[in-house]
Amino acid sequence: MTNLEAVLSKELLRTNRSGAYSYSTLVDCNTRKYHGLLVIPVPEIDDDNHVLLSSLDCSVVQHDVEFNLGLHKYQGNNYAPKGHKYIREFDCDHIPTTLYRVGSVVLKREKIFQHYENRILIRYTLVDGPSQTKLRLRPFLAFRSVNDLCHENGVASREYQEIENGIKTSLYAGYPELNMQLSKKNEFVFAPDWYRGIEYPKEQERGYAFQEDLYVPGYFEVTMKKGESVVFAGCTSKIKPSTLKKLFDEECDHRPARDNFFRSLYSSAHQFYNHKKDGSYIIAGYPWFKCRARDTFISLPGLALAIEEPDRFELIMKTAGKALNDFLIGKPLQYDIAEIEQPDVPLWAVWAIQQYAHSQGEEKAFELYGELVWNIINTIESGKHPNIFVADNGLLRINGSSKAMTWMNSTVYGKPVVPRSGYVVEINALWYNSLKFVAELARFKNDNFASDKYESKANAIKQSFQEVFVNESGYLWDYVDNGVPNAEVRPNMIFAVALDYSPLETAQQKSVIYFCTRELLTAKGLRSLSPKSGKYTPYYVGTQNQRDWAYHQGTAWPWLGGFYMEAVMKLHKRSRLSFVHRQMVGFEDEMFYHAVGTMPELFDGNPPFHGRGGCAFAMNVAELLRMSKLLESYTY
Repeated sequence: MTNLEAVLSKELLRTNRSGAYSYSTLVDCNTRKYHGLLVIPVPEIDDDNHVLLSSLDCSVVQHDVEFNLGLHKYQGNNYAPKGHKYIREFDCDHIPTTLYRVGSVVLKREKIFQHYENRILIRYTLVDGPSQTKLRLRPFLAFRSVNDLCHENGVASREYQEIENGIKTSLYAGYPELNMQLSKKNEFVFAPDWYRGIEYPKEQERGYAFQEDLYVPGYFEVTMKKGESVVFAGCTSKIKPSTLKKLFDEECDHRPARDNFFRSLYSSAHQFYNHKKDGSYIIAGYPWFKCRARDTFISLPGLALAIEEPDRFELIMKTAGKALNDFLIGKPLQYDIAEIEQPDVPLWAVWAIQQYAHSQGEEKAFELYGELVWNIINTIESGKHPNIFVADNGLLRINGSSKAMTWMNSTVYGKPVVPRSGYVVEINALWYNSLKFVAELARFKNDNFASDKYESKANAIKQSFQEVFVNESGYLWDYVDNGVPNAEVRPNMIFAVALDYSPLETAQQKSVIYFCTRELLTAKGLRSLSPKSGKYTPYYVGTQNQRDWAYHQGTAWPWLGGFYMEAVMKLHKRSRLSFVHRQMVGFEDEMFYHAVGTMPELFDGNPPFHGRGGCAFAMNVAELLRMSKLLESYTY
């Protein structure tokens, strides 16, 4: 904890169900503009999150000498006031707990982000020390979007109002008031000032503005004695201070242990749930993602079914399924789900329902979602989906040359980096799988005519799929546009093996796995492009344009690794069980890096496979949970 070079790369994320979060490094030195103790959505302003309380510096005062436990980065690689040097222990198996020693004073700090309120709770306990010790708590306020930075100005309001055991204030019109209260009576000393030139090196690495000024209205001073605890609360609503200690204990009781790989993933899964007035959503990732349709349907089986929470699946499908159905029938979109018009989205929805049928039974799946599945198939077949075209050979075509239309959606200067167009391999693998599932649904309904009809269509598509995508080398073309195949070895062909119904023969499936293993497999998932390609760019670093270029040109993705492991177990059964176990171990190590206890967005394609991008990514967590469940079924 005292080695800044090592510890500043480790972060801690805590969220609640509203999309708000608390996020910083383990030593509470903010290195991103997205970091903050209290970061919340402010729908009255825009659809972004906003940093209200950036940080809270705690000082121990003995004999009128102040020892500041805070840490900020300033110009010239200067860190002040270097409070990390007082840290003696840190633990986050249950709740984040830091133990400080300042002379004879031992202070314990515990942090909790409340589940159903936009409230950060911090408990300070004087474990040891003189009979009387003073604490000073100095709040650093930002009141700005996570996409902006704050600078000293004359507009920010210095006004505040005293409330019970604290104050409330709002720097700018349109923002909610920030209520800062303590569980014990204290003195607030009004000493307004700007702390200038605080730097965020992660933004500097990305080529963005990285310096900001933060406003500090003053500090709270409270006297403590040995064994005593004081709870600080920062929230957009007031609370009765006498209830803070009880509330902290109650929140602690509801926090599961994060002391192994599965439990960490289990806790991380709950971080992506987002409940709003109009429905329930899955946030694609933190800190900058919102709800996206594709991510929702791919993540749902892992984030809900794999952790035995089918009710959660059904709750989110009420929103996502309704939104998709409205889109299919041409209704205006009433839900906050992005990219629902993408051509693979309805096919991923069918796949998610298919996984629900495996988990909860076909009868319940068809009862709840049968109408949606039929609607998806009929919309595609009738040519009513605006971005899907059914070719004469039964395969689906898309137009992705000028706008990215698949999950490989990075763009540079307004153009897709990977312009996947025409026949796209995973879309048609999903299409074949969907038709086979519909035939299964029809059989369940004793509709033999429909069952035979879709079985016949699926068989024709299977033949067309092999004619279009299988090549003499033994792998699958990634896409074929106007008869011209894209010969790059990419991971999207793995879906043609991993899905329940494969359009490939057994020998062809083995060949696909062989190529994925030989050219794409890493300890952190499948690469998005083979190293043999001249476009191979394995390191996701540099300016935003450089990162966008590298995004799908060699980086490794854990969620693709999940489907790869499923394909291996599907084809080789228990004979490859130890191999898959070893692959999972490669992910377990990541629990100690990047954002501790969760899985980042992507990794470099070359060793040592550094985690990059967003600190927590729903599809990655979901697929690792689903693979843990699948491994369990093969093991027992």
